[in-house]
Amino acid sequence: MGYKFLLLLENILMLLPHAARKAFFTFLAFIGYKTAKKYRCIVRQNLNYAFDNSMSDEEIDTITRYSFKNLLYNFMHLMEIRHLSKEKIAGKITVINKKEVERIHKEGRAVIYVTPHYCAWELGAAGLALHVETIAPVYKKLKNRIYEKWLLDARARFGNTNLEKTNVVKPLIRLIKQGKASGILIDTNINEKEGVMVEFLGKPLRMTATPAYLARKFNAAIVPVHIRTDDEENYTIIIADEIKVDKTENEKEDIQKATQLQADWLTSIIQKEPKFWFWLHRRWKNDKPEIYN
Repeated sequence: MGYKFLLLLENILMLLPHAARKAFFTFLAFIGYKTAKKYRCIVRQNLNYAFDNSMSDEEIDTITRYSFKNLLYNFMHLMEIRHLSKEKIAGKITVINKKEVERIHKEGRAVIYVTPHYCAWELGAAGLALHVETIAPVYKKLKNRIYEKWLLDARARFGNTNLEKTNVVKPLIRLIKQGKASGILIDTNINEKEGVMVEFLGKPLRMTATPAYLARKFNAAIVPVHIRTDDEENYTIIIADEIKVDKTENEKEDIQKATQLQADWLTSIIQKEPKFWFWLHRRWKNDKPEIYN
């Protein structure tokens, strides 16, 4: 019943002009902001911890409101990706520094895109498929399997494939050996076995070591990428230069260094435009759980 209602709502909304659809999701974000006290609190806790209580209440409130709106806009983007033509979606997006990817492929190497939940991340993955190359993003299995199917169908519409996180290393290795691209989120909670400790936003945090491990072992390239916007209508995918991974006799140190460089890159984009990051998520719940008390 819930899935049928979702499809019905989707079909109705996609009959509306884009401006009306956007207004609907903006309104839903406002309702979420007003009613979800728990998540307003999480945003405040994250910001106070990350920025050492330096933000004013007004700044925190502005970012909190935007966090709800940005989440709902990502849902809207998924809906539009499912229905609009590839030309329509591609027309919303420009890409900066595509030549870095071309350089890497000329060397016969595969690309591992590392990226965060930042701004229009769903459009970002679609934009890479349409403007640069198809990728295989790694995702975490959802509890709601019906919604998961809806989500994954949208993500795969323009040629991307989906890799479920459980036992994902072997599929990633196969992709790298085939010269194909993958995408790994580097801002999600992970357990002790999956990552290494880094400095992120000036704070200790465990981050996934998988990109550095794979790049080092199979001569792949770690390429950071994120998406941003000035008007929530036109978006820019920014491809950063490759993060080099040393290959010395000390494997652990090489992986640590490359993972820290990824954390440094993510820190820099968040500090520049903090509103775009997904502050609704308890990112430090494993490494610093007391900030959520």
